[in-house]
Amino acid sequence: MYDIVVIGAGASGLMTAANLPHKNICIIDTNSKIAQKIKISGGGKCNITNKYLTSTKYLGDSEFINKTFQQFDNNNLLEFLHKNKVYPTLVEKIVKGTYFCNSSDDIIQMFKKLTKHCDFKLDTKVLDISYDEHFIIDTNKTQIRAKKVIVSSGGLSYATIGASKIGFDIAQKFNHTVNRLNPALVGFTVQKEQFWMKELSGLSIDVKITIDDKIIEGGMLFTHKGCSGPAILSASLYWQKGLISIDFAPYKNSYLPKRFKKVIKELDIDIHNYSFAPAGNFGYTKAEVTKGGVAIEDIKDSFESKLQKDLYFVGEVLDITGELGGYNFQWAFSSGYVCAKNIIGNN
Repeated sequence: MYDIVVIGAGASGLMTAANLPHKNICIIDTNSKIAQKIKISGGGKCNITNKYLTSTKYLGDSEFINKTFQQFDNNNLLEFLHKNKVYPTLVEKIVKGTYFCNSSDDIIQMFKKLTKHCDFKLDTKVLDISYDEHFIIDTNKTQIRAKKVIVSSGGLSYATIGASKIGFDIAQKFNHTVNRLNPALVGFTVQKEQFWMKELSGLSIDVKITIDDKIIEGGMLFTHKGCSGPAILSASLYWQKGLISIDFAPYKNSYLPKRFKKVIKELDIDIHNYSFAPAGNFGYTKAEVTKGGVAIEDIKDSFESKLQKDLYFVGEVLDITGELGGYNFQWAFSSGYVCAKNIIGNN
């Protein structure tokens, strides 16, 4: 019997296990290697956190987010990384304030060292979980028993690297509410009236996007499906349905390519306030994260379930999602760290 079983060897699960060095831990993952999302994120350089960390960059319970960041924020994360000889660099050009690693392998190697005390069961799929004085986890290979379970299985995006709904299934099995799931940080498909965007495929310009009370600045990329780019990806976090407004020339010195100017002139488009309703988005295959998830009202500040003793949820499986620019990794690391400290504090 293990003290703790961690379901998911991603950022939040590894961070939790790394901060529980004196526990007998088993980490289960469907992949043959750990940290597969870390590996491919940020073009292989892993966008780890953001200089301008604030709860306003997240969709979710801001009070819960703030309480978590008060215990472990971007400065704590950078300190933690430096202590473990990982030195991220501040890069302002894609999304303002983003810290990237030299290589995502730096983070992966760090976690390999910090989780040497753990048993890894890789290429292993969790099928079911039940509780009778302790947890019984059925997998496709064996049955595992544990005193505590930490669900860090992420969302539905990146099915190619083993994403699954197991975390949401576990939550529902123990009577948690799972708020509606949707792809996020993803490009928009467009209605017929916006097909002119497809004709500009490959062009990128700096824009300002307004959705309700949110204003997002950054690059917009026209694609053969509609539109993408950093500003659009962050905008997709807040869009549900209805109109968004785009200022295509938000700055005095805004550069507009000739092809773009020609289309704008032909269609007589309002360059500073173009409103349209996206048709939808590119779906989970292109989404960087999943919004929605396990409802925060069912979770204590310690990340333990209010409904089932010794069951914890951390990272993306929770209904808290950040904008583009390192915010989601910060959430994964912060939630994992705070969860681990609470487990230590309670024993």
